[in-house]
Order: sequence, then C-alpha cells, then structure tokens
Amino acid sequence: MQRTERTRIRNHPERAVPEQASEILAQGMVAHVGFVEDGIPYVIPLSYHYDKGVPESIYLHGSIRSRAMRVLASGAPVCVTVTLTDGLVYSRKAMNHSMNYRSVVLFGKGREVTDEDEKFGLFDSMVQRYFPGRMVGDDYNTPPSADLGVTALVEVAIEEWNGKRRLGPPTGPDDDDPDALGSAGVVELREV
Repeated sequence: MQRTERTRIRNHPERAVPEQASEILAQGMVAHVGFVEDGIPYVIPLSYHYDKGVPESIYLHGSIRSRAMRVLASGAPVCVTVTLTDGLVYSRKAMNHSMNYRSVVLFGKGREVTDEDEKFGLFDSMVQRYFPGRMVGDDYNTPPSADLGVTALVEVAIEEWNGKRRLGPPTGPDDDDPDALGSAGVVELREV
C-alpha cells in the first residue's frame, strides 16, 4: 500500500510497521472515522469489516440517517484509525508512562454500497468476523429488505496507510534500578 508525506511517521519513525497494517485491521474491532462537514471535523467510532484478502477496501456501516454515513457515501475524504492496546506501561517517572500498542491510520474515499445482495454478503461477513461460527438461518434470521434498506454500508477505497507499534518495557531513566523510588513494568492486556 502506498505511503506519502501524510502517512509518514514523524514521532518515533522506528516504530513504523507498514507491513503489519493489514493484520492490525483484521484484528481490530472499532474504527475511529474522521471526516469534515461544513468545516467542522468529526470523529465517530464505528464497527467495520476488513478482509485481508481484499486489502484495498474497508467497509463501514451505520444508520441511513447518520451524518457520518451520508458524508462518507458522498466520496468525501476520510481518515480511519484502528488501535489495538497490548499493554499499559508504567514507569518510575510520570513522563515515561506509556502504552504498548499497534495502530493503523489510513486515508481514502467512500462510496455507498446499494446492491442488496452485495450488502447482505458483506453484513454476513461482518457477523462472521465479529462472531465466528454464527450462521444465517441457524443462529440469526436472514435480514429482510426493510432492514437492509435502513442500514447504510460504505466502502472506503484505501488510498494509503501506515502502521505503528510500540512494544517493550518503560524507558524512564530509573526504570532498571530496583533501588529507585517507585515501580516500573508492563500490565499485559492481550496476547501479542
């Protein structure tokens, strides 16, 4: 995937992991979606669908009455961020508290998905991604056309992205000194 000046990592460039961006998107649960309407910036958390087999698109869904869905469907520029928090890093120095994380920032433009069969297929894939093994017809009902009609689905064509990762212990000046005041370490939140 392309990277330009807008996705170049400026603070801690050594943490850039563009090769992990697809995996991070595949593991994430919440996308924070940024857009501008009438000169006012908005960031809205949304569930999403991403398939590593189709790495050039991410799908967002919401109500057809949603400002976000309306703006995204218009083809306006969008920024999407997904973050996985792996651990909380505590230090003997306040400034060196941190997090271990993996994140992706991507830019693209949206288009509304209106074909009912395509929408249903993508929604079913999204259910499978969030709830592996749930089957339409066994675990939940096939959505009627009315339900599909009140739910907007937007495909964001990804123009560029970058990934970033922080991993490791605290980096404060006294964090390795067992005789220093306080404590230091990492509270692991998920398996890395």
